[in-house]
Amino acid sequence: MSKSIFSYAFLLSFFGLMACQSGSQKDEGSLASIRDSKVLQYAIEGKVLYENYCANCHQKDGTGLGKLIPPLNPSDYMKEDVGRTARIIKHGQKGEIMVNGVIYDQVMPSNPRLTNMEIAQIMTYIYNIWGNKEGVIDANAVGKYLE
Repeated sequence: MSKSIFSYAFLLSFFGLMACQSGSQKDEGSLASIRDSKVLQYAIEGKVLYENYCANCHQKDGTGLGKLIPPLNPSDYMKEDVGRTARIIKHGQKGEIMVNGVIYDQVMPSNPRLTNMEIAQIMTYIYNIWGNKEGVIDANAVGKYLE
């Protein structure tokens, strides 16, 4: 009897998961929206790094902190210049910026210890969730952006 209950629970979980992954709006904000295996590989690592280095201010869902910390989800500023994003992650940023029509003037701290690969993984994550579809941003590209 317990084996059949387990099997039934497994099937319900499996079909529930499949239903959740069948193109819902919520998928756009998650790794489930990524179909390319190379992008997914980078993004999985990038998600962990993002949560460790970025989510405290920008939040896990990328919505920022009101008028204090700008959103990444959505962000016209981020989409404007991929290279600038790499430079901001590595070197930080001071001064006013306008994101989605709102002015922000909070210092973004630098992350000098992050490697080009780690920055690439973070960028691949944020540029491929929340409706974004940039593809892989690799360490070589990050190196060029940082030159």
